[in-house]
Amino acid sequence: MSPPNILMTRIDNRLIHGQVGITWTNSLGANLVVVANDEAANDPVQQSLMDMVVSDGVQTRYFTLQKTIDIIHKAAQRQKIFIVCKTPQDVLTLVKGEVPINFVNIGNMHFCEGKKQIHKTVSVDHSDIEAFRQLSQLGIPCEIRRVPDETGENITNLLN
Repeated sequence: MSPPNILMTRIDNRLIHGQVGITWTNSLGANLVVVANDEAANDPVQQSLMDMVVSDGVQTRYFTLQKTIDIIHKAAQRQKIFIVCKTPQDVLTLVKGEVPINFVNIGNMHFCEGKKQIHKTVSVDHSDIEAFRQLSQLGIPCEIRRVPDETGENITNLLN
């Protein structure tokens, strides 16, 4: 069986919003957005709000991290998949669960108590930094890029 056709994986604490639902899906040519998030998977209201900002013809699925790990390998090649997670820890969980992620795009990680801002739209704490370091050690580049036409910046340059 061929591996699932994962075009990109994005970390965005807002999950799907206009930038993700339209700009990124169109730019990638994705036809399926998989939100891998335990809370969103069990929140129909949040799901319907997110469905409203996705381009026509693009399907959405809301899976827990474990369900994503369990079924991603059953995806058909015609499914051009864009995975959206809330945190680097979630991405690391997927990678350790053998979801074939080979690149991570970082959109928004909002500032809150205990985090330090390292980029306009990205704030991290020790746990985030550790997750990014592990992803980097696994050979998975993690790049901050809010929109497709922006130049990306490798997060490892900002963590030191």
